[in-house]
Amino acid sequence: MYKIFVGDKPITLSTQVKDEKGVKNYKLNTVILRRVIRKLNTTSIKEACLVHKNDAKLLKKFLKKAPNVVAGGGKVYNAKGKILFIYRNGKWDLPKGKAEKGESIEETAIREVEEETGVTGLKIVKPIETTYHIFKRRGRFRIKITYWFEMITDFEGTLYPQEKEGITKVKWLGKKKTKKALENSYANIKRLV
Repeated sequence: MYKIFVGDKPITLSTQVKDEKGVKNYKLNTVILRRVIRKLNTTSIKEACLVHKNDAKLLKKFLKKAPNVVAGGGKVYNAKGKILFIYRNGKWDLPKGKAEKGESIEETAIREVEEETGVTGLKIVKPIETTYHIFKRRGRFRIKITYWFEMITDFEGTLYPQEKEGITKVKWLGKKKTKKALENSYANIKRLV
Protein backbone atom coordinates (compact mmCIF):
# COMPACT_ATOMS: atom_id res chain seq x y z
CA MET A 1 0.00 0.00 0.00
CA TYR A 2 1.24 3.49 -0.91
CA LYS A 3 0.15 6.95 0.22
CA ILE A 4 0.46 9.96 -2.06
CA PHE A 5 -0.45 13.26 -0.42
CA VAL A 6 -2.48 16.12 -1.86
CA GLY A 7 -1.86 18.70 0.84
CA ASP A 8 -2.47 16.66 3.98
CA LYS A 9 -5.09 14.36 2.45
CA PRO A 10 -3.88 10.97 1.19
CA ILE A 11 -4.53 9.12 -2.00
CA THR A 12 -4.05 5.48 -1.02
CA LEU A 13 -3.11 2.86 -3.59
CA SER A 14 -4.52 -0.51 -2.61
CA THR A 15 -5.75 -3.89 -3.81
CA GLN A 16 -8.71 -3.62 -1.41
CA VAL A 17 -11.70 -1.28 -1.51
CA LYS A 18 -11.77 0.78 1.69
CA ASP A 19 -15.20 0.67 3.31
CA GLU A 20 -14.77 3.60 5.69
CA LYS A 21 -16.62 6.84 6.27
CA GLY A 22 -14.93 9.74 4.45
CA VAL A 23 -13.13 7.51 1.92
CA LYS A 24 -13.98 7.60 -1.79
CA ASN A 25 -12.90 4.58 -3.88
CA TYR A 26 -11.89 4.69 -7.55
CA LYS A 27 -10.62 2.13 -10.06
CA LEU A 28 -6.96 2.93 -10.72
CA ASN A 29 -7.13 1.93 -14.41
CA THR A 30 -9.90 4.36 -15.33
CA VAL A 31 -9.56 7.19 -12.79
CA ILE A 32 -8.86 10.75 -13.94
CA LEU A 33 -6.36 12.08 -11.41
CA ARG A 34 -7.31 15.77 -11.61
CA ARG A 35 -10.91 14.86 -10.65
CA VAL A 36 -9.68 12.97 -7.58
CA ILE A 37 -7.49 15.94 -6.61
CA ARG A 38 -10.41 18.34 -7.06
CA LYS A 39 -12.62 16.11 -4.89
CA LEU A 40 -9.97 16.03 -2.13
CA ASN A 41 -9.46 19.80 -2.31
CA THR A 42 -13.11 20.89 -2.45
CA THR A 43 -15.11 18.38 -0.40
CA SER A 44 -15.07 16.91 3.10
CA ILE A 45 -13.79 13.49 2.01
CA LYS A 46 -10.66 12.71 3.97
CA GLU A 47 -9.07 10.14 1.65
CA ALA A 48 -9.24 8.75 -1.87
CA CYS A 49 -8.49 5.07 -2.46
CA LEU A 50 -7.35 3.96 -5.93
CA VAL A 51 -7.88 0.23 -6.31
CA HIS A 52 -6.16 -2.25 -8.61
CA LYS A 53 -6.06 -6.04 -8.36
CA ASN A 54 -2.29 -6.38 -8.89
CA ASP A 55 -0.25 -5.14 -5.92
CA ALA A 56 3.00 -5.17 -7.93
CA LYS A 57 1.56 -2.74 -10.51
CA LEU A 58 -0.12 -0.21 -8.18
CA LEU A 59 2.64 2.37 -8.05
CA LYS A 60 3.80 1.97 -11.65
CA LYS A 61 0.27 2.51 -13.00
CA PHE A 62 -0.32 5.50 -10.70
CA LEU A 63 2.93 7.23 -11.67
CA LYS A 64 1.76 7.24 -15.31
CA LYS A 65 -1.18 9.49 -14.35
CA ALA A 66 0.94 12.68 -14.23
CA PRO A 67 4.52 13.85 -14.96
CA ASN A 68 6.99 12.80 -12.27
CA VAL A 69 9.57 14.98 -10.53
CA VAL A 70 12.37 13.08 -8.78
CA ALA A 71 13.93 14.65 -5.68
CA GLY A 72 16.35 13.76 -2.91
CA GLY A 73 16.41 14.97 0.66
CA GLY A 74 17.87 14.50 4.08
CA LYS A 75 16.84 13.89 7.64
CA VAL A 76 20.09 15.28 9.05
CA TYR A 77 21.35 14.80 12.61
CA ASN A 78 24.14 16.83 14.17
CA ALA A 79 26.55 15.59 16.87
CA LYS A 80 24.02 16.60 19.57
CA GLY A 81 21.26 14.46 17.99
CA LYS A 82 19.25 17.46 16.78
CA ILE A 83 17.44 17.36 13.42
CA LEU A 84 17.97 19.97 10.69
CA PHE A 85 14.74 21.74 9.64
CA ILE A 86 13.96 24.44 7.12
CA TYR A 87 11.02 26.88 7.23
CA ARG A 88 9.45 27.55 3.83
CA ASN A 89 6.00 28.70 2.72
CA GLY A 90 4.86 29.03 6.32
CA LYS A 91 5.67 25.42 7.26
CA TRP A 92 8.53 23.43 8.77
CA ASP A 93 10.07 20.97 6.33
CA LEU A 94 13.19 18.90 5.76
CA PRO A 95 15.66 20.01 3.07
CA LYS A 96 15.11 18.40 -0.32
CA GLY A 97 15.15 19.22 -3.99
CA LYS A 98 15.00 18.14 -7.60
CA ALA A 99 17.58 15.84 -9.10
CA GLU A 100 19.85 17.29 -11.78
CA LYS A 101 20.79 15.43 -14.93
CA GLY A 102 23.62 12.98 -14.44
CA GLU A 103 23.74 12.94 -10.64
CA SER A 104 22.84 10.00 -8.41
CA ILE A 105 19.94 10.42 -6.00
CA GLU A 106 22.44 10.36 -3.10
CA GLU A 107 24.38 13.22 -4.73
CA THR A 108 21.11 15.10 -5.18
CA ALA A 109 20.17 14.70 -1.53
CA ILE A 110 23.56 15.92 -0.26
CA ARG A 111 23.71 18.85 -2.73
CA GLU A 112 20.19 19.99 -1.88
CA VAL A 113 20.77 19.88 1.88
CA GLU A 114 23.99 21.90 1.42
CA GLU A 115 22.33 24.46 -0.89
CA GLU A 116 19.20 24.95 1.22
CA THR A 117 20.93 25.14 4.64
CA GLY A 118 24.65 25.89 4.30
CA VAL A 119 25.49 22.66 6.19
CA THR A 120 28.57 20.76 4.93
CA GLY A 121 30.37 17.55 5.90
CA LEU A 122 27.27 15.43 5.33
CA LYS A 123 27.50 11.64 5.41
CA ILE A 124 24.66 9.34 4.41
CA VAL A 125 23.93 6.74 7.09
CA LYS A 126 21.13 4.89 5.26
CA PRO A 127 18.20 5.37 2.90
CA ILE A 128 14.87 5.87 4.66
CA GLU A 129 11.35 6.10 3.30
CA THR A 130 10.43 7.35 -0.19
CA THR A 131 7.54 9.83 -0.11
CA TYR A 132 5.07 10.94 -2.76
CA HIS A 133 3.01 14.10 -3.06
CA ILE A 134 1.13 15.98 -5.74
CA PHE A 135 1.72 19.63 -6.53
CA LYS A 136 0.73 22.00 -9.31
CA ARG A 137 3.20 23.88 -11.48
CA ARG A 138 2.30 26.00 -14.52
CA GLY A 139 -1.31 24.80 -14.34
CA ARG A 140 -0.39 21.11 -14.40
CA PHE A 141 -0.39 18.52 -11.63
CA ARG A 142 2.86 16.64 -11.03
CA ILE A 143 3.84 13.77 -8.76
CA LYS A 144 6.95 14.43 -6.67
CA ILE A 145 8.87 11.31 -5.69
CA THR A 146 11.33 12.13 -2.89
CA TYR A 147 14.04 9.68 -1.89
CA TRP A 148 15.04 10.39 1.70
CA PHE A 149 18.32 9.61 3.44
CA GLU A 150 19.29 9.71 7.08
CA MET A 151 22.46 11.79 7.30
CA ILE A 152 24.92 12.88 9.99
CA THR A 153 27.30 15.82 10.21
CA ASP A 154 29.71 17.40 12.70
CA PHE A 155 28.98 20.82 11.16
CA GLU A 156 28.86 23.62 13.77
CA GLY A 157 28.99 26.66 11.48
CA THR A 158 26.40 29.25 10.54
CA LEU A 159 23.19 28.08 8.90
CA TYR A 160 22.19 29.92 5.71
CA PRO A 161 18.60 29.66 4.44
CA GLN A 162 18.44 29.56 0.63
CA GLU A 163 16.21 32.61 0.29
CA LYS A 164 15.79 32.34 -3.50
CA GLU A 165 14.02 29.00 -2.79
CA GLY A 166 11.69 30.71 -0.32
CA ILE A 167 13.46 29.36 2.77
CA THR A 168 13.35 31.91 5.59
CA LYS A 169 14.81 29.89 8.49
CA VAL A 170 17.14 26.94 9.07
CA LYS A 171 17.33 25.44 12.56
CA TRP A 172 18.65 22.45 14.47
CA LEU A 173 15.73 21.22 16.58
CA GLY A 174 15.84 18.94 19.62
CA LYS A 175 13.02 16.55 20.57
CA LYS A 176 10.66 19.11 22.13
CA LYS A 177 11.07 21.71 19.39
CA THR A 178 10.80 19.00 16.69
CA LYS A 179 7.47 17.91 18.15
CA LYS A 180 6.27 21.54 18.11
CA ALA A 181 7.52 22.08 14.51
CA LEU A 182 5.67 18.98 13.32
CA GLU A 183 2.38 20.59 14.38
CA ASN A 184 3.00 22.99 11.45
CA SER A 185 4.49 20.65 8.86
CA TYR A 186 3.46 18.33 6.02
CA ALA A 187 1.95 14.86 6.38
CA ASN A 188 4.94 13.25 4.61
CA ILE A 189 7.40 14.96 6.97
CA LYS A 190 5.41 13.87 10.02
CA ARG A 191 5.70 10.27 8.79
CA LEU A 192 9.48 10.58 8.29
CA VAL A 193 10.21 12.17 11.66
